[in-house]
Amino acid sequence: MWALLVLIGAASVSAHLQDLSFDGQKVFRVIPQTDEQVEILNFLASIMEVDFWQPDSVTLVRPKMQVDFRIEAEKSFDVEDLLKESGMEYQVLIDNLQAALDAQFDSKVRTAGHSYEKYNNWDTIAAWTADIAAQNPDLVSRSVIGETYEGRPIYLLKIGKSGPNKTAIFMDCGFHAREWISPAFCQWFVKEAVETYGKDTVITTLLDNLDFYVLPVLNIDGYIYTWTNDRMWRKTRSKNASTVCIGTDPNRNFAAGWCTIGASKSPCASTYCGSAPESEKETKALADFIREHLSTIKAYLTIHSYSQLLLFPYSYTYDLPLDYQELNSIAGAASKELASLYNTAYTYGPGAETIYPAAGGSDDWAYDQGIKYAFTFELRDTGTYGFLLPESQIKPTCEETLLAVKYIANYVLEHLY
Repeated sequence: MWALLVLIGAASVSAHLQDLSFDGQKVFRVIPQTDEQVEILNFLASIMEVDFWQPDSVTLVRPKMQVDFRIEAEKSFDVEDLLKESGMEYQVLIDNLQAALDAQFDSKVRTAGHSYEKYNNWDTIAAWTADIAAQNPDLVSRSVIGETYEGRPIYLLKIGKSGPNKTAIFMDCGFHAREWISPAFCQWFVKEAVETYGKDTVITTLLDNLDFYVLPVLNIDGYIYTWTNDRMWRKTRSKNASTVCIGTDPNRNFAAGWCTIGASKSPCASTYCGSAPESEKETKALADFIREHLSTIKAYLTIHSYSQLLLFPYSYTYDLPLDYQELNSIAGAASKELASLYNTAYTYGPGAETIYPAAGGSDDWAYDQGIKYAFTFELRDTGTYGFLLPESQIKPTCEETLLAVKYIANYVLEHLY
């Protein structure tokens, strides 16, 4: 078997995962049972490009863990032979990535412009942020909190009825470029807020008493790159010193156990923690804004995909947060609310314990800043489509997630501190 691995490695030099066509690329799911099988995956990752979807780095793989990864077309049969020979449990989640990519765009909505039930590109989202604020001046205002590495403005929407010294909830989407369902939810949330204010009693109460800061896309440069060059891009687009490898993982770039565990010091890795905490203009803009508004921001929600998880601190340590009991009961109740609509099952708990350790995340950082109610959502699905969730699932995904967000926001309002 190891001889087979060496053969695969020898042929690996030419092929690249960045090819613009994903034709024939496969996504495998494996469950290594032993340390030796984990070692096989590590060796595989060392001799060829393997894009780990879940967990997001081979270094996090442990026995009995479900592992999803993407392989270039030319290697997929060799890898399948290897998995068979090793006796590892495996399945092919996505047989042809290009077909899955094309199938994402299955929305029945036929509009060239913005739609809440389609994936919108950045220009469309940026124009929408201006329009939604202009159309709802009594509820929505737009500001710029910084600019990206490539010089684009980072827009933030503030939603709520104006009032003095209002408590706020901060929510962001689009940390990781390829997680398209995430920005779709931030847009949906704003739509629901403006459309149901004055009709839905919970939304009305929330907006009368709280402000919501909604950041529709944090990693704008990366998001654009997933539309123009590489749908599977994850990181920012900043240049790194003394290497051709581009980008930093924004969710490993915060000063919360920075780069100690579950993050990489290699600029070529998908979980690269950056040259220092807040080295990225995007993460620094977000952190600066939250620091400036710490007296009013009482909850922090960050939206990712995929896996159907509702996580809270900590991810940089296995230690439980001081507020573990309360956060765990909120997460449980919010997950129950979410499931009430389409029976979508979420797993909840502290990040490190529930999935795997990862240092430098924004939720841990916010919590350590004193924002008690800090949660990470990992939206649909559990791997059938992974990052390529079809547009036909945007509406149900957003509807159910909204129930959980409303529950958390209402809880925060009733438990101000």
